[in-house]
Amino acid sequence: MTDSDFRPHSSHWGAFTAAWRDGELVVRPHPEDPDPNRILQNFPRALRHEARIARPMIRRGWLEDGPGADPRRGRDDYVAVSWDRALDLLARELGRTAPERIFGGSYGWSSAGRFHHAQSQVHRFLNTALGGYVRSVNSYSAGAAGVILPHVLGPLESVSRRNVTWDQVAEHSEVVLAFGGLALKNSMVAGGGISKHVERRSMQAAAARGCAFVGVGPLRDDMPAEARAEWLTITPNTDAALMLALMHTLVAAGLHDRGFLDRYTAGWPVLEAYLLGREDGQPKDAAWAAPITGISADRIAALARSLAGRRVLVTVSHSLQRAEHGEQPVWAGIALAAVLGQIGLPGGGFNYALGALGHTGRRYNAVSTAALPQGRNGVGAYIPVARISDMLLNPGAAFEYNGQHLTYPDIGLVYWAGGNPFHHHQDLNRLREAFRRVDTLVVHELAWTATARHADIVLPVTMTLEREDIGSSQTDPLMVAMHKLAEPYGEARDDYAIFADLAARLGREQAFTEGRSARDWLRHLYGRTADDLRAKGHDAPDFDSFWQAGHLMLPEGPDDGGILGAFRRDPEADPLPTPSGKVEVASATIAGFGYDDCPGHPAWIAPRDVPEPGAPLRLVANQPATRLHSQFDFGGHSAEMKRRGREVMRIHPDDAGARGIADGDIVRLFNARGACLAAAEVTDGVMPGVVQLPTGAWYDPEDPAEDGSLCVHGNPNVLTRDAGTSRLAQGCTGQLTTVEVERFTGNLPPVKAFTPPGALAAE
Repeated sequence: MTDSDFRPHSSHWGAFTAAWRDGELVVRPHPEDPDPNRILQNFPRALRHEARIARPMIRRGWLEDGPGADPRRGRDDYVAVSWDRALDLLARELGRTAPERIFGGSYGWSSAGRFHHAQSQVHRFLNTALGGYVRSVNSYSAGAAGVILPHVLGPLESVSRRNVTWDQVAEHSEVVLAFGGLALKNSMVAGGGISKHVERRSMQAAAARGCAFVGVGPLRDDMPAEARAEWLTITPNTDAALMLALMHTLVAAGLHDRGFLDRYTAGWPVLEAYLLGREDGQPKDAAWAAPITGISADRIAALARSLAGRRVLVTVSHSLQRAEHGEQPVWAGIALAAVLGQIGLPGGGFNYALGALGHTGRRYNAVSTAALPQGRNGVGAYIPVARISDMLLNPGAAFEYNGQHLTYPDIGLVYWAGGNPFHHHQDLNRLREAFRRVDTLVVHELAWTATARHADIVLPVTMTLEREDIGSSQTDPLMVAMHKLAEPYGEARDDYAIFADLAARLGREQAFTEGRSARDWLRHLYGRTADDLRAKGHDAPDFDSFWQAGHLMLPEGPDDGGILGAFRRDPEADPLPTPSGKVEVASATIAGFGYDDCPGHPAWIAPRDVPEPGAPLRLVANQPATRLHSQFDFGGHSAEMKRRGREVMRIHPDDAGARGIADGDIVRLFNARGACLAAAEVTDGVMPGVVQLPTGAWYDPEDPAEDGSLCVHGNPNVLTRDAGTSRLAQGCTGQLTTVEVERFTGNLPPVKAFTPPGALAAE
């Protein structure tokens, strides 16, 4: 095997090349990546794993009894059918269901390729072939931030990705105050692909220059060792109280930037009155915040004083707003940066979710990269993405969202292609009940995820390695020709081929395909980037030359801070896209909504889900380090990092000792919503009173026929609450909940998450 045998491909966790040696796929990271991600090593074992789906499958109860609500979903067996039979049945079902009763779920990362991107494919199909579908808005990752930010600072994309860069941090930042940390496991992944992971070396360079990093959170390794960070432990979901106390200390000492507040912000008198206690009689000072946050008043005051007069960058991670009242720490972080007068300065101010993805902290490309157009959706109804169980369980019920009064639609058919709600949704027992209510659940999937096991029609699709595509991201200059590296597994087909056949059965093939093959679409999408390059004076190879070379470097845009930098330089000429054109540290618009769970200024609102006798520990259900969400949980790297086949839960020695738990024990986590097993790791890397169990272990109930059955694999979403952040955003609150943990002493049930469902008879 020589270098010429390796062909290029790309993934969310890195560009790479691969070749076959003795029947095994060998994966090499991109040679210029200074910090490649081991998640790439999930590919070789996943490619031909027994969890793959080989043939179209129909759930037996649906095939025999027809569409309708069915308690057997998730516990039934399947019948293998031909592609023609499966597509005929599905086309008939789509034809009888009105678009207003079809939910196009398809929430997930799917492929790094810009054409074989499952969400784009299914949404294009539903729009062009059926006329539309009920959609979702926002994301599980940033549900609260995506709604609050446009009101008070700017669009999510601008505040998170077109803002402060890692180059600026390395060169300019004097203090980085990282609420929720800057965990490298998160920045290892990026939609569309990533060629260079620069976060570790950027923090190392900044620290060597003298930049002080402060990581605020319950987990020590949310800051890399290279940052030399102070770990400031805080009671989870109390960051807003700490931010308010820091602001109060600065204002009381006259250390706030009054000139910036006067010129660049709106609503400061309202927020100042709240901070000083004029509104409710309670000053939000350090002494007030100490018992809430678990940080001493002296430490809070000292931290506040250390920030004054320095180039300070305040960052807020996704994790903080994936909790009750998640809008508040985002808004309070912006207000803190405004009080310090730092917004819009290189390496200073506020950056939402820096380090939460490989997208953030990078320059945008100077030319556009194309994506598959999705067509026009003729259906106006939508839901906030994390409210799917509410919708399916309560058709016709009223709900509030972002100042609007809306109604949940009555859904008959759910079409899912790309994504696994049994990874990212909360209270999985409730989700199971919700999925039982619909007439038909359709899933495109490459493996037997829990979502596939609840579907009525399961269509096997190719893995990214089994097809051609173009990998590109607006925040990475490397465009990759993703060559096909393996033949499809079994009878698996590309999503595009499936939808083209379905569209033909519905008489809408031309509207969906526009007469193009998959390779034709790649040429078309590449051509848009090539045209943009030439229009801006750059050379652009033709498609065949690009494909043979395997990659193309795109020119990068300026590192100018985006809309916040322009606003800082001239607020009159370049106002922010907020109602006032300024940073809204208090918002008349939000105040006008009248929400008691999201008032018109940043505020401390005590959470309801707090430790109690039956659930005395706080559970942090964060993102995993060994896979992207639940993708390829059966892959080599993910499997190797488990213990005894279970996901690993981390617990402080004090909490473990009090419960007789030793390192390596199998433990049971439980609360009123459910229970799961995990392997214990005893470590002082988590603060006392907190346990941490990452998401993404495939849901595996001990008895699928029993509601509330123990998940034997370690999926924390059997424990988390299915409730919105507030009436403003209705975002996901899955980051935190409360649990009890005990040593498991019974007969250890086997993990069956990756074993295909039984009784796979052929029709």
